[in-house]
Amino acid sequence: MGAAVQGSGRAVVTVGVYDGVHLGHQRVVGRTVAVARERGLRSVAVTFEPHPDEIVRPGARPPRLTNMRRRIELLTGLGIDEVEVVGFTPELARETPDDFTQGVLAERLRAAVVVVGEDFVFGRDASGDVEILRTLGEKYDFEVEVVPRLDDVSSTAVRELLAAGDVETAAARLGRPHRVEGIVVRGYQRGRELGFPTANVETPQHTAIPADGVYAGWLQSVPVANLPTLYEGQRWPAAISVGTNPTFEGVPRTVEAYALDRDDLDLYGAHVAVEFAARLRGNTRFDSIDALIAQIHDDVAATRRLTS
Repeated sequence: MGAAVQGSGRAVVTVGVYDGVHLGHQRVVGRTVAVARERGLRSVAVTFEPHPDEIVRPGARPPRLTNMRRRIELLTGLGIDEVEVVGFTPELARETPDDFTQGVLAERLRAAVVVVGEDFVFGRDASGDVEILRTLGEKYDFEVEVVPRLDDVSSTAVRELLAAGDVETAAARLGRPHRVEGIVVRGYQRGRELGFPTANVETPQHTAIPADGVYAGWLQSVPVANLPTLYEGQRWPAAISVGTNPTFEGVPRTVEAYALDRDDLDLYGAHVAVEFAARLRGNTRFDSIDALIAQIHDDVAATRRLTS
């Protein structure tokens, strides 16, 4: 799964979950690509599906910063030749560091160099670290290069920022705005009735969605096989609402995006991405529809300023 491999033979390999492909990940991947090009070898990023925490800590489901399609897109966009998606199973979780190194790095990928971050751990009970990897590299004939970590940059930290609604700091850690993806479904049509038709985005379970509130950002059509692509690749500034819309009781939590000045879009059934630039305000219960409409006008004006 992933980009086409350039040639065959040995490879420069990096290993990680890489959820989010944040700035710290980008440093490691960038070094992997650079070493591969210096040596005329292919570069490979190993990632895992599902998230290892789901297996080693049953019931734990870290909110996903990127789905696998997006993760592969980001990794290959950094120059990686091949993304190797390894199924993380209970059997894999029980493998020793030596087992994983021999089976995946040495035999499956024929690693000549393995590039990892300084806090890299692997194998049963996370018993392997970079020093053990170096020792195993001597055993299985590959070099190990360790890239220093970036302070305050981690997938966990980004999830915490999003949970607090701080999408601007999250974007600084990611190196781009955080996005959520999903299918546009029919909602209650209230936005259209108010003069601001929204795309109601049904996101997969366990997606890292920012805290309830109103945000400025963008709505983008994302081409995915077997789904409508009428507006393929188009991206519009958008005012985004996350939450239950307290003015209308009994509404479930939703992600809705109003593409500025566009009341002609037909996105039902399409796969879209919603990107978050800035948080405008928290959710508020309004005493009247007129007051809500006035506030939406203010939100749209603020969005226009922030996304122009």
